[in-house]
Amino acid sequence: MRLEVQARLSQARLFGLSLFWFATSAHWTAILLILLPTQALLVGGNDFKGRTLGLVILFGALISTIVAPLAGALSDRSRSRFGRRRPYILLGGLANALALLALGSVQARGATGALIVWFILVELFNNLATAPYAALIPDLVSPAQRGQASGWMGLMTMLGNLTGALLGLSFHGLGLAKSYALLAGLIALGSLLTVVLLDEPPAPRAEPKSFLSPFRSSDFTWVLLTRLFVMMGTYSIEGFTLYYIRSVVDRPYTLLGLRLSSPQAANSLFLLALLLGAAASTLSAGALSDRLGRKPLIYLSGALQVGALLAILAVPHLTPMTLLALVFGLGYGAYASVDWALASDALPHPPDYAKDMGIWHLASTMPQVLATPLAGLALDALEPWGRLHGFAHLGYDAIFALGGFWFLLGLWTTRWIRGIQ
Repeated sequence: MRLEVQARLSQARLFGLSLFWFATSAHWTAILLILLPTQALLVGGNDFKGRTLGLVILFGALISTIVAPLAGALSDRSRSRFGRRRPYILLGGLANALALLALGSVQARGATGALIVWFILVELFNNLATAPYAALIPDLVSPAQRGQASGWMGLMTMLGNLTGALLGLSFHGLGLAKSYALLAGLIALGSLLTVVLLDEPPAPRAEPKSFLSPFRSSDFTWVLLTRLFVMMGTYSIEGFTLYYIRSVVDRPYTLLGLRLSSPQAANSLFLLALLLGAAASTLSAGALSDRLGRKPLIYLSGALQVGALLAILAVPHLTPMTLLALVFGLGYGAYASVDWALASDALPHPPDYAKDMGIWHLASTMPQVLATPLAGLALDALEPWGRLHGFAHLGYDAIFALGGFWFLLGLWTTRWIRGIQ
C-alpha cells in the first residue's frame, strides 16, 4: 500500500494509516483500566491501592513526557532509507511487547519498585513507537481530509479500547501474566503490519526548528491547553472506575437482569458501553468536522461528557450507570475523532510534525503526572474522613466533580482557538 503525500486517500488507505492505533489503544485500555489497578491492589493492598496506582502512573507518565518529544524530534531528523517513522514504530513496538511480558509477572505484595520499573519501560518503548507514528496523519493527509482521517483514527482507537475492555471480561480465566502476553502479541503484530503496509513520503527539505517554536503559534498553544484540560478530566476518573464499582455500586452486580461474578466484569461491561457509544460517533464526527468545523463538535462532545459524568454520581446502580456510559461515550468518541484533526490543523511547520505532535502528546501524559496521583491521594484521604463524619463515598464524589471541572475548562479554552473553525 503506497500513500502519496497530501493526495486524497481512499478509505482503505485511511484504515491502514490508523491500524496501529487499534493495537496501542487496546494495550492502554486493558493496562490502565483493568490490569494495572488490579496489580496496584495486589501489590499495595486495599488501604494503599490509590497511592500505589498513582505512584506507578506518575513515574510512567514522567518518562512519557520526556520520550515523546525527543523520539519525535529524532524521527523528524532521521534520513534512513527505511523512512523517518517506520524504524521507530517497529523497534519501539517490539521492545514494548517484551516489557509487557515482564510487567505481567509483578504480582507480589510490596513489589512496588518492580511494578514502577517495568511500567516505565512499557511507557518508554510505547512512546518511542507512537510519537513518530502520530506524525503520519499530518505527513500524508491533506487538510481537507484530516477530519475523515481523524475519524478513522478515532474509530480504530475505540475498537482497540473495546478489545482492551473485553480482555477484562475474561480476566479471571486468563490471569495477569496471560493477559499481558496477549497484549504483547497484539502490539508486536500492530507495529509489524504498520511498517509493512505504509510507505512514507520523502523528508521535507526545510530544516526542523527548536522545541519551543510551535508555541509561537497561539492556536497550537490553545489546542494543546484544550487537550490538557480534557485529559485532566479523563485521568481524574479513568483509573478509578473499578474501585468505584467495587466500593459504591449496589450488589449483586446486575445489568439488564444479567448477574455478574466480579467487579472486574462489571467494570468491563461499563467500559464496553462507553466505548460502543464512542465507536458510534467517531467516523461521523470526524467527517462532519470537515464540513462544519472542528470547534462545534468539541463543544457538543464536552456537554455530553459533563452531563453524563455528573448523572452517574446520582445513580449507583449498574444498569443506569451503563446507559449513561453510552451517552458519555458518544461525547468521548466525537472528541477523540475531531481532536486529532484539530491538532494536525494547528501544526505550524511540516519538517517538525513528529516533534510537534510529541509536544502535543504532552497534553495526554502530563495529566497522568498530575491528575491521577492527585485523584488517588484525594480518594485515599477523603474516603476514610467521609466515613468518619457521615459522608459516604466522599472521595469518589470529589474525583468525579473534579473531572467535570476539568472538562468544562477544556470547553472554555476551545473558544480561544482563532484560526481554526
